[in-house]
Amino acid sequence: MKNMLIRLFVVVVLVSIISSPLQAQTTKNEKELAGEVVSKKSKTVQIFHSGTNDVKKTFCVGDVLPVYREIYVYGVIKKTEVGKIKILSFNGDHNINAEVLEGKIKNGDVVQKESAYCLIHPSSEDD
Repeated sequence: MKNMLIRLFVVVVLVSIISSPLQAQTTKNEKELAGEVVSKKSKTVQIFHSGTNDVKKTFCVGDVLPVYREIYVYGVIKKTEVGKIKILSFNGDHNINAEVLEGKIKNGDVVQKESAYCLIHPSSEDD
């Protein structure tokens, strides 16, 4: 009986040791979907917007804007500044290219200027 318990314990330990590196490996797409891709200084990000004229008039090339992360805490949305970006160019009808100037920007962070809000989406070339 004692030998059986020891063998079972050894098997459980070995299985957990072998499986932990496999669990730690996630693809970049899985991280991106979970909002875990982080863009740091001098990386580019895409900013998604509604495409309306008021947004296009509000955001200008060369603007340096704060980036916020919104977190739901105790029934209230808490907005914390996490970095700054610089608008580089417009990319199609709904995207803006921007460069991260400071901070760590994640997928789903928000850029606000006046009453216009846009969502951050790190570019695919970021690691």
